[in-house]
Amino acid sequence: MFDILEFILSKLPGYTEVRYHRRETIKIVARKGNLEEATTSLYNGVGIRVLLNGSWGFSSTSKMDKQSLEYALGEAVIAAKLSGPRRSRKVKKLASQEPSVGDFSFEINDPVTNHPFDEKLNLTLDIEKKASNSSTFIVSASSGYYEIADEKYILTSSGTKAHIIDTKPEFRLTCVARKNGTLTSATQAVGVTGGWSDLFRERSADELYEKASKLAVDLLSAPYPEGGETTVILDPDLVGVLAHEAIGHTCEADFVLAGSIVNGKLNTQVASPLITLVDTGDSPYKPSASGMVLVDDEGTSTRKVVIIENGILKSYLHNLETSAIFGVKPTGNARAWEYDSEPIIRMRNTYIEPGDKALEELIDGVKNGFLLKGLEGGGQADANAEFMFGVREAYRIKNGKLGKLMRGVSISGQAFEVLKSVDAVGKDFSWGIGAGYCGKGQPAKVDGGGPFLRCRVTVGGR
Repeated sequence: MFDILEFILSKLPGYTEVRYHRRETIKIVARKGNLEEATTSLYNGVGIRVLLNGSWGFSSTSKMDKQSLEYALGEAVIAAKLSGPRRSRKVKKLASQEPSVGDFSFEINDPVTNHPFDEKLNLTLDIEKKASNSSTFIVSASSGYYEIADEKYILTSSGTKAHIIDTKPEFRLTCVARKNGTLTSATQAVGVTGGWSDLFRERSADELYEKASKLAVDLLSAPYPEGGETTVILDPDLVGVLAHEAIGHTCEADFVLAGSIVNGKLNTQVASPLITLVDTGDSPYKPSASGMVLVDDEGTSTRKVVIIENGILKSYLHNLETSAIFGVKPTGNARAWEYDSEPIIRMRNTYIEPGDKALEELIDGVKNGFLLKGLEGGGQADANAEFMFGVREAYRIKNGKLGKLMRGVSISGQAFEVLKSVDAVGKDFSWGIGAGYCGKGQPAKVDGGGPFLRCRVTVGGR
């Protein structure tokens, strides 16, 4: 493949980036006793990006012959020339890039290719059936298996020559319960970088449906909480959501340049001294995080980025262009979803470093508050770090004692103010948002996590 692509680099002076991407996907969905979808797909192509006179040009093709590649290069050049006069900010230079050369892949336990399509299909159907029959209160269930297997060849005029293999499977189960006209739902999902054994390392598919079914039924009789600002303990899943959605996006350098709340706040205190927040392409503390990336789609080797260190904002997330603007080393955060997508700044695995407290110690220090677990029903955050998230499980805490399950709980606040209120950080770490996708003009596989955190938020209830 390198031989086919390499001649493009000699055709144009200046920065040129050539990226071949082959993707195989599987999607299997069962709902209400029916097989709703069972599809496989394979597609591939080449994206070519050039920088001319301070302007980017991009084009792509699904044809692999030299004539088609030369035509795509010509289209990228035309796009750069035509867009140049219309750009309000010229690209003056790119940051120096240390070439990524060689083969790059992750450790995989029990590759998904060892498991035939019919096994994945039968598992999805079986889990949906078990969930549907698990209780007389369960009125519907849906399960889904999803798989992405990528192969990439990336060449740049900076010297990168990288061959990348990456596999990301996930499994999801949702149960809906009903009693006396009241409906409740609960979802359990897992997504990883790796193989079949990696996917079900923490919990089996049976454990996922059992948890979702029990929770959906238990919520039917759970009371609503009173709303208001209060002390809460966020579990690692919600810590991951907060780190990614409410903090991480504001620190992506393109958003910073557009005026996000952290613009101009480097080296200032933005969180409690107990908080260190990181974005990385590997998977520290626990293996197989879904957002693992070894080389980004500009050909930059990924590196650990400490965004907040002991409460002080230390770094943004960059591509080659913004690294040059801010005068820093590239972080490896340029990612493209498919071959016909341009790389944009995206997170990988975003998390808060663990502390030294046991969960029991965190609970013991709460006079009146909640233990909150997991995202349910989605959420939103904006460039000012204002957020609102639905909560999957909420347990009342009174005088250091864990109490009843509550339902209909949401949390909101300003994320940096929430992080400033943190007074205790747990020692148990896990990844929690590896299933699904982050959206920012195009999807991306990411993950987020951390320890349990004790902090102040506004709890929404009834």
